[in-house]
This record gives sequence, structure tokens and C-alpha cells, in this order.
Amino acid sequence: MKAIQGGITAPKGFKAAGVKAGIKKSGKEDLTVIYSPSPCAAAALFTTNSFAAAGVQVSRKVAAKGTAQAVVVNSGCANSCTGDQGLADAKAMGHLTAALLGLADDDVFVASTGIIGVNLPMAKVIDGIRRAVAELSETGHEKALQGIMTTDTFPKVAAYEFALGGETARVAGIAKGAGMIHPNLATLLSFVTTDAAISPAALKQALAAAVDVSFNSITVDGDMSTNDTLCVLANGQAGNKTIESPADPAYGEFVAALTAVCTDLAKLVVRDGEGATKFLEITVKGAASYADAKTAAMAVAHSPLVKTAFFGQDPNWGRILCAVGYSGAKVEPVKSSLALGGIIVAKNGMNAAADAKALQKVMAAKDIAVEIELGVGSASATVWTCDFSYEYVKINADYST
Repeated sequence: MKAIQGGITAPKGFKAAGVKAGIKKSGKEDLTVIYSPSPCAAAALFTTNSFAAAGVQVSRKVAAKGTAQAVVVNSGCANSCTGDQGLADAKAMGHLTAALLGLADDDVFVASTGIIGVNLPMAKVIDGIRRAVAELSETGHEKALQGIMTTDTFPKVAAYEFALGGETARVAGIAKGAGMIHPNLATLLSFVTTDAAISPAALKQALAAAVDVSFNSITVDGDMSTNDTLCVLANGQAGNKTIESPADPAYGEFVAALTAVCTDLAKLVVRDGEGATKFLEITVKGAASYADAKTAAMAVAHSPLVKTAFFGQDPNWGRILCAVGYSGAKVEPVKSSLALGGIIVAKNGMNAAADAKALQKVMAAKDIAVEIELGVGSASATVWTCDFSYEYVKINADYST
């Protein structure tokens, strides 16, 4: 497997475009279309928030069908908590995109991101869709990526080429997200394309496996968006024998590549956490089960006290063990340990008297590894998060104004 360029259109047979429809106050790209002229197997995951956005409601029906060929997404307006009008607008986005591409309405995923409770400026959206479809090309990946961003400070893209059943296949993805990031999913929009041939059922299982250790293993602030959407389109242009189930020998190769893309994107989302100054990798080992390890790691990652301590470069390790202790995961304190940047700061549930100067250097770094031993088993899990800074409060204190 090797990293490649070309963004969302790196896999064979995909086109994309991003245009400035005038939805964002900034005047930047805010309407994106991704398209495969060939039919695709499709799979998707969505927010579990009860106030699911209109686009999510429309796209769930597309995902249930298991096939699709296009995605239309706008930024600058979430089209969430907008009632019947919002749902009608989301359906209109999908319908127009489908009509212009010669598809059925349920061949098009619809997604939105931005401020909640505001109706879409449909005249601008309609014009943007028409222009985006007209501009679709294999080189449109950069503007397409710009079109899904909101508070992101840099673009998030990953693409790999890999061997699949004797053929060469590609998988690529783009994502937006910086705040309102929480597992299941996160304010996350992510779109993945691949030219691998795989059945809808196998693709659905592969996506679930990849997301568990990537997008569902990150958190920025513990807030779950109303709009989270992650969808994958697989058009089979690589020419490999179609992967029908996890029993297929090539299934593992595909999952590995899909996981690599999702993990790269997930880490980029955390690195771009609103106001973030630290990237924290939290690994829990010696757990009774993977579920326990992840539960403990997420408790640490969610803790505002832990996150603010890292922002202040304060090695207050007691906050970390405290979070592990209330997580519900099984832990044996007298067999536990905690290391920051490879320096053991707590052992057997007590202060390990770490070298203060060495620890100060660790806490000043941008990337910090946190390793926790629970002392009860052999399972492990890794999650990623960031710190809480003054800037996070500033960004979110006046987001809508």
C-alpha cells in the first residue's frame, strides 16, 4: 500500500467539483458534487443525534438501498432543525443533482454542514448545483474539498493505492471537521471513493470495521453533531473479482486500505481541533477487553480537566488516573501504570517521582503519547484527542454571530 495524490478523484472513474454558491459569508467554495458515471456499491454511517439534519434523513434511505452514484453537499448551512421546509430542500438538492446527471433521486447522497436552525438559500444552492455538475472533472478534487469545509484551518485528504486480488486498486477520502467532534460519529462529513469491486453488504461491514478504530476513536469536545455523514462509493473500475463477503481472501486487503484512509482523516480532524495546540494519542493496555480499553481511553480523552491540563503543560497525572477510575473499565490500581511521552509518572497507582525537567519537555511538545496500563488483561485500544485552549472558547462563543 502506498500513499498517492489526486484526492477524491484518485480512484478510477470518479469526478468532482466545488463552486462558490454564496452560502458562506466568506465567499469561499461551499457547494460540492462527487460523481461516478458507473454504478457503485454504497455504504454510509450517520449521526445518532435525535435531531438528525434533513440531509441525513434523505441519505439514510439512499444508504439502505446499497447503491448510489453521487454526493451533493453544501457548507455554510446545516439545514438541521428546519422542519418540513428543510426536508423538502434536502430532497430538492438530491432531485436536481440526480436530474442533471441522469440518475434516480435515491442514487444521490445529500449532506450539509454549518449553522443549525437556518434554512438553505435555495436559489443559491440550485445555481451552485447546476454549475458544479457542469464543472465535474477528474481534476476537480481540490475545489471539491474546499467546498465541504467550515471552521477547518486546513484541508483533510488521504488516498492510497494497493494490491487487491491481483489487481491495483485505489481508495481516497476527504473530510471536514474541527469542532463538535465525538464518536458515533463526529461534526464530521467524510466522503470516500474507491475503484474496488465489492458488494454492498461487504462494503457495509468493511466500513463499520474501519470506522470503529478511526472516526469512532476520536474526540475533540464530546459534542455530537446533528449532521454527521460518512459515505463510501465503490465503482468496481479496478477490475478485481467482486468481494462478496468477509470470507473472501481479498476482503482483508480492502479493509486495511479503507482503514488507512479513515485513520489518516480522523487524525487530521483531531489535529485541526478548534483552538487545539496539542495532539494527544491515548493508548490503554492490559485491559480485560477491547471494549474496556476503549472505554477507559475515551474517558481520559473526554475529560475537560485532562484536556486543559495538557493545554497548560501541567503534568497533572492524577486527572488521568481519575478519569480511568470512573470510566467503568476494570482496573487493578496496584498493577497500573501511566506514562507521558515514554516517561513513567505513576506506578502501582502512586507517584513514580518522574524527572521534572524531562517531563516539562514532554508537556511542551505538540504531539504527546499517553500510555496507561490497567493490569487486568492483554487487550488494548488507542484513541486520539486534543487539548482545550482559550481559542476553542473564543471560536465557539461567537460561532453564529
